[in-house]
Amino acid sequence: MNDDWLNYHHLLYFWAVAKEGSVTAACERLHVAQPTISGQIKKLENTIGEKLLERSGRSVALTDVGQVVFRYADEIFSIGKELHDTLSGKITDRPTVLHVGLPEVLPKLIAFRLLEPALQLEDRVKLICREGPMEQLLAQLATHELDVVFSDSPVGSLVSVRAFNHALGECGVGLFGTPKLCRQYKSNLPLSLNGAPFFLPGEHTALRRSVAQWLYQVDIEPEVIGEIDDTALLKVFAEAGLGFIPAPIAIRAEIEKQFGLRLLMDIPGAVEKFYAITAERRLTHPAIVAISETVRETLFGS
Repeated sequence: MNDDWLNYHHLLYFWAVAKEGSVTAACERLHVAQPTISGQIKKLENTIGEKLLERSGRSVALTDVGQVVFRYADEIFSIGKELHDTLSGKITDRPTVLHVGLPEVLPKLIAFRLLEPALQLEDRVKLICREGPMEQLLAQLATHELDVVFSDSPVGSLVSVRAFNHALGECGVGLFGTPKLCRQYKSNLPLSLNGAPFFLPGEHTALRRSVAQWLYQVDIEPEVIGEIDDTALLKVFAEAGLGFIPAPIAIRAEIEKQFGLRLLMDIPGAVEKFYAITAERRLTHPAIVAISETVRETLFGS
């Protein structure tokens, strides 16, 4: 046997410790002594050439490499259980898992529309969504903790992580407010918006830059009441009638229905673009392929 092959018995002990959170708990589960487990994990680390676990008080924590190994181990032993169940005559219906990263600035309604096609596939898909700063999500993509990160801006060449941008589509941007607020400012647009209350996403976002460029071109200075990255919270403030917000036209119907807002006007020249960012040059995950093919027609087709 090739010496580079993993010893799956060693891998099982590591997986049990990672799953249970401590060596002691893993010993109870596997009914073996602590030196046995510790020794087997040490051999696994020597084979891989990397440390997999670190002590954290009475428990253990996974290193970056340990997290990658655990994901594979979890998949391996899940398949092993499925094999056992199949041979035992039990019916199994194991779904495909899609690990998704969602930046905080990505509109939640857009995120839902992007993910929806994955749940309509004939084969079941289990979604595991993680939200956080873009830098954190890209780091998790690099270690294969995530299959894809959805974003409203592409990964630039200066980012140290190896990642590829897959364009999903683009749409215009509109200015939304309550019916009362829209009636108040609808005459003589866009000049009437001088001093109007606005809530905007942070300056680091593509949407903010797009809106700021338009405001500069038409020489309009609204009163920026707040800068909020969380797009769901933006809509809540707008729903309360406290100000206008910019949002993608692609989700106009959902915004008007869920939050009672109205479209005051399209913002000329403002465009929102959306990307699937993966660690692979070509899309291969069936759920991501389905998303890419579907949203280009349904969400951004018009």
